[in-house]
Amino acid sequence: MTAPPYGTSVVGNRWDLAPGDAPRRTVSVVVAHYEQQAELDRTLAALRRQTREPDEVVVTDDGSRVAPDVPPGVRLVRQHDDGFRAAAARNRGVAASTGADLVLLDADTTPEPELVERMVELPEALPEALVVGRRRHADLTGVGPADNVEEVAPRRELPEPEWLRTAYTRTRNLLDADGTAHRFAISAVLACSRWWYDEIGGFDEDFRAYGGEDWELAHRSWTAGGLLAHRPDAVAWHDGPDAGARDRDPDARLAETVAVADRTSAGGTTWRGLARGPVDAVMTCAPGLGDTELLVTVDSFLAAVPRAVVRLGERHRALVGTDPRAVSADDGVPGHARTHLVVRRGLTGDAAAWTSLLAGLDGCAATRDVAGCAELQDLRLLRRAARWGRPELAPAGPPLETRLRPWTGEVTLEAWLGGWAGG
Repeated sequence: MTAPPYGTSVVGNRWDLAPGDAPRRTVSVVVAHYEQQAELDRTLAALRRQTREPDEVVVTDDGSRVAPDVPPGVRLVRQHDDGFRAAAARNRGVAASTGADLVLLDADTTPEPELVERMVELPEALPEALVVGRRRHADLTGVGPADNVEEVAPRRELPEPEWLRTAYTRTRNLLDADGTAHRFAISAVLACSRWWYDEIGGFDEDFRAYGGEDWELAHRSWTAGGLLAHRPDAVAWHDGPDAGARDRDPDARLAETVAVADRTSAGGTTWRGLARGPVDAVMTCAPGLGDTELLVTVDSFLAAVPRAVVRLGERHRALVGTDPRAVSADDGVPGHARTHLVVRRGLTGDAAAWTSLLAGLDGCAATRDVAGCAELQDLRLLRRAARWGRPELAPAGPPLETRLRPWTGEVTLEAWLGGWAGG
């Protein structure tokens, strides 16, 4: 974790509170390309007509048979053809760039004149912001570099994905984003600070087929404490229909879904039952818990949240046995976890009670008391507060209502396992 080099941050995901007087910083636009010279020509021409012209344009080519032509002043980087490697190509393009802020485009996604100006406004003020623009679709056949896409494309418009438009409306352009909102990020029209891109590690280059790398990047950004915003007024026109409207190889779609599930921990994209993918929830049990109290609490929790881990002291680990989900309390909380429950006194309940508890953080409060027995922590907010050295970015919220029952000595292990102790 490195300290932010400039700007400020906000509580929760309140990117609408960003200061409006942030100093301008240099901007690099990185354009991913493969065998689309005509589309690239159109996009590069549109970048020269921006209301805020970028300081630098880098074209990153994913192994085209012939190197694309780029005009003077545009930097070209290439990688050899080894299948679909857009994630690696984007990383290569960013590595070759020098701007303090980044705008990522695809060669076949042509920006309207205000796109760069609008996309970088938030990252210039809030360096942890990941901003997704609006990708509209049109048949741009025959549209050349001299044509103004904002005038021609609306007359040739194709449908936008309704599920995506609905999601942006429902979340007020991601102002109300939660842990599942990474599904609404689009790498073809994305912006962030160069510092944040480096901080979260860029795209995962193990993605070697179409799709998924943008969702994984957005998930990693969110988990690290980043902000997520949608700028519907930052428009780029994709040449052709949305991928969801095109026939795709079922095997390729399956591979993409598996790759995302193996790398995310939030509902909607990760596994529901298989013990694969990063851990999302962590429980830490105080060393003073009694033996029965500890066993019932841990068994109750893991029955409800089987992909969690529990951090225990040495004596408690011996008591729990060889379950691989029981780890040493000396181990740090995994950096990909989003929820941490610190248990001071035992709790029991059914699966619905536990899952309801873990869903109780609202994205604004970092810590909530649970029945006087535990503290539930939103790790992404705590990471952000630690990054800035500002405790107020991780405020405590009111106690959480819960159907979990505080431990009493009247419960025996036989009663818990037999089901007559409740839960």
